[in-house]
Amino acid sequence: MELTFAHWIYVLVTLSVIITMLFRKGVVLPVLIGTFLVAAVYKGSIVSGFQAVFNANLVAAKELFSIFLIISLMIAMLNSLKDLGADQKMVAPIQKVMVNGHISFLILLVSTYIISLFFWPTPAVPLICALLVPAAVRAGLPLMTAAMIVCISGQGMALSSDYIMQVAPMLSATAAGIETAPVVDKVLVLSLITGLSALFVVYATNFKAIKKNSILKSNREFNAEERAYFDASNEMAATIEEPELLKRKQSYGKIFAVLVPLSLLAVMIYMFSSKFTGGTNLEGGDGAAFIGGVAVILLILATIAMNRIHALDKVSDHLTEGFVFAFKAMALVIPIAGFFFMGSADFTPAILSLGEDAATPAFLFDVIQAGQTYIPQNPFLAGFGLLIVGIVTGLDGSGFSGLPLTGALSGALATGNGIDASSLAAIGQMGAIWAGGTIVAWSSLVAIAGFLKLSPMELARKNFIPVIIGLAISTLAAIIIW
Repeated sequence: MELTFAHWIYVLVTLSVIITMLFRKGVVLPVLIGTFLVAAVYKGSIVSGFQAVFNANLVAAKELFSIFLIISLMIAMLNSLKDLGADQKMVAPIQKVMVNGHISFLILLVSTYIISLFFWPTPAVPLICALLVPAAVRAGLPLMTAAMIVCISGQGMALSSDYIMQVAPMLSATAAGIETAPVVDKVLVLSLITGLSALFVVYATNFKAIKKNSILKSNREFNAEERAYFDASNEMAATIEEPELLKRKQSYGKIFAVLVPLSLLAVMIYMFSSKFTGGTNLEGGDGAAFIGGVAVILLILATIAMNRIHALDKVSDHLTEGFVFAFKAMALVIPIAGFFFMGSADFTPAILSLGEDAATPAFLFDVIQAGQTYIPQNPFLAGFGLLIVGIVTGLDGSGFSGLPLTGALSGALATGNGIDASSLAAIGQMGAIWAGGTIVAWSSLVAIAGFLKLSPMELARKNFIPVIIGLAISTLAAIIIW
């Protein structure tokens, strides 16, 4: 398609979004204005511009509602477990095996990764920081090292793959106009390469401190940061401790502390086995439906166990809390996705209200195709270029808000670069989520720093070199392997 003035407006708005993210400002205003301008200019009608703003948000909401739903159901289930005290009972046995700093490093890594993989890092952080980090620090792990492990394992490694709920891969794949399944597989591999590489750097640079603290743990003197953390933890325990748990809460809490992990483990094993046995491919929407249905049944059982007759109202409360959390976390993605969906021909007919016989523009894809001869056809440039774009979009502290852009660019840049769209989408997703969760102080790592009484700026600074090394290694691996 011949480039129109609307195409150049789309390019200018896209550049303004990137610049706005660099300055850590919200991008909803420019994308809403951009959607209006692109549609109004392309169709030559102000009325069409107004309609496109609504249609773009509606199309994005339809495409992404399954994401909101799975987040809501998982958070609702987690809240029902908190009522029973089952969330604390699930991690209590882990504390007993933290016998020194080295073992604590490994246990904290694995525990944070698994819990964050199923429940997302944000709701998992209070549980991990309140129950596992104190045991790890007492066993010999420096507090800052523990914070880095929680951040890299949860906000980085678990969230960037998002293998269970598959929110991030669905966002990337939808914007790229490709199937979700190949993106899911590739982001899992890249997230593990990035995370394990970063954690190896953390372990190597802190080895001497871990060894020293582990040897002297019986009479170890805590530094100022660690003393502040333990003082705050003791105050919190004194204020939230209940006099005596109800018998029902005690018994059912233990049951669900076993039932829920086993159920979710069974789900994960089944999803993995389906890949290798040639069975049902539980990825994308099907995978989300499976884990969502399991979460609903566990939510119902846990709520009935705790509340009996009052479960009729309590289930509604938990679901409401889940939806509130989901929309707070993801609502801003809808208008951003709506604008970048205009970059693909799959969505522009619905957004611009085009007839069946009308030409179908794909504003971003058309521009990339027109400039293809001027863009070096090199997988290294394409891969590392997407990584840099992803990191830039992650500077807003979200990570998810940049996925529509990195996904759309992946689909547009894949042709002729010797690397497919799913690989580029996976690389862009790594850059966006790792940057948004681990190396900027205004991101969700604030929660980790807050719980552990550490400086968010210092935690982000400590994470920077290990994370960048990990991202570089995983991007290089993706280019070579795929």
